[in-house]
Amino acid sequence: MPAIMLQGTGSNVGKSILTAGLCRVFANRGLKTNPFKPQNMSNNAAVTKDGGEIGRAQALQAQACRVAPSTLMNPVLLKPESDCLAQVIVRGQVKGHLHAANFVNGRVAFLPDVLAAFETLRAQSDIVIVEGAGSPAEINLRQGDIANMGFAQAANVPVIMIGDIDRGGVIAALAGTYAVLAPEDRDLIKGFIINRLRGNASIFQSGYEFIETFTGWKGLGILPWIDDVRKLPSEDSIPHDIENTSSSLEIAVPLMPRIANFDDLDALESETCLKITRVRPGQPLPATARVVFLPGSKATIADLQFFRQQGWDIDLAAHIRRGGFVFGICGGYQMLGHTIEDPDGVEGIPTTVQGLGLLPINTILRHDKQVHNTSGTTLADNAPFTGYEIHCGETIPDHSPSLPLIKRQDGTLDGAISPDGRIAGCYIHRLFDVTAQRAAWLKRWGTRSDGMDYALRVDQALETLAATMESRLDIESLLAIAG
Repeated sequence: MPAIMLQGTGSNVGKSILTAGLCRVFANRGLKTNPFKPQNMSNNAAVTKDGGEIGRAQALQAQACRVAPSTLMNPVLLKPESDCLAQVIVRGQVKGHLHAANFVNGRVAFLPDVLAAFETLRAQSDIVIVEGAGSPAEINLRQGDIANMGFAQAANVPVIMIGDIDRGGVIAALAGTYAVLAPEDRDLIKGFIINRLRGNASIFQSGYEFIETFTGWKGLGILPWIDDVRKLPSEDSIPHDIENTSSSLEIAVPLMPRIANFDDLDALESETCLKITRVRPGQPLPATARVVFLPGSKATIADLQFFRQQGWDIDLAAHIRRGGFVFGICGGYQMLGHTIEDPDGVEGIPTTVQGLGLLPINTILRHDKQVHNTSGTTLADNAPFTGYEIHCGETIPDHSPSLPLIKRQDGTLDGAISPDGRIAGCYIHRLFDVTAQRAAWLKRWGTRSDGMDYALRVDQALETLAATMESRLDIESLLAIAG
């Protein structure tokens, strides 16, 4: 079945979003479409129906295709735990670790898994839209590559190159990519797309023609800057601070080195009443914040130590004395407790550390990983939720006064909330996506939700993206290239 691969001149040129856009374009044409990314490196994961992990971007792309996410769509997911070590997820399940020293040659061992997943997915599809990673021009990473040209060669998939004109230097980026690629890799590239043009496309016409002449690649169109793309979840790039003109409540989010699943805030960011302030290292937690939000972490103990090194624990104590609220999800929830034990060395050397002591809970980290979708209600107001869990270990309440936060559909309890309701946490990612759940928390924090349906907002943004791509790109040529 037909397939086409989007690669880019660098990271953050728009590969993930344009893959989602093409998925919706072809789905709207009635084609059974699926996304595929051979290898992803991200701590922002989504959970499939069968309890596997894939990159968050592939879940969005599946939504664009109007299909359920599957581990076939992202057979290899690398989740960094430190600067030199990543957890390896193959077909949704943990398979070990990959050290930076073995990164170049270690990846190739996963190529059979990648190709098997791709062929299975292709057999189920009318067309598959494949997303590359980073840039194929990183020639030092070509040996053992399974993410870009290594995959494209092995699977014989034609490639479209994406260049981002908004960051400047797009002609040099595309021409330079052409120049450094090996001839056999260069031959796989059948066209290029210019992304994120602000202004009149005619001004760039001579540059566009130069790229066609220099590379021999077919120009497939120029996409304008699309504001609605900001409404879509971001996989790896932490978004800029969000301050709506009518915002009445500020949420502060301290950014720790191994932050994971920061898209828990996506639905909150779309609320016009909220200002989301991301607190970077060296900055204090703002005294103006009503809520401090502690996100998930791939290395909870190391991030907790970093939190203290920044003096944020002192800022947080002052925030609580002022009557502020605190909310933690997953790793952030674990940090709020009395202790975090790691007897098996899940995160490194076996150790026990003191938590922030704000909730009467204790966490024991274990190698067994909990990965599943879940649903239920919050106990205080019976507001429904759907979400997912990805965590190692178990969090147990001690004998101090506290209340569980949520009740899952199977009757089990999770999370904790202080008697005064100001400090709370749980393991449920995407808790705020459900309108009723989000509205209940905003009311508790002292403001009012605008009642927006977040899932509908994302779908409308995908439709806007697809309509723009239909009108600005040579879709018929893309289909012909795909085969």
